[in-house]
Amino acid sequence: MNGYLIPANSKKSMLIFNLFRPFDLIMFGTGLTVTLIMLMIFDLNSLWITILVLAPACVTGFLVMPVPNYHNIFTILQNVIVFFSNRQKYVWKGWCFSNEKENSQK
Repeated sequence: MNGYLIPANSKKSMLIFNLFRPFDLIMFGTGLTVTLIMLMIFDLNSLWITILVLAPACVTGFLVMPVPNYHNIFTILQNVIVFFSNRQKYVWKGWCFSNEKENSQK
């Protein structure tokens, strides 16, 4: 048998801690940094101010949260945006299709 066996987790070895890309960690670190700076600046007497101050860390933490079959939510959102923003009607030109316009121009 001349087949190759590729381990199921071969792509995960390219990720940091088998979960994160460098961009994911930079994005999450930026969200945490912004949250820590806002915690030092703002007075947290109101519930709404506290929610707004904690929002950057919560949003970026949600985006880099690991999920099954994808390495995080951010990857799912990128794939959904690419799918819906690309052409949805696919024209098949297989081996048995002859295009009259292409043949007549030659």
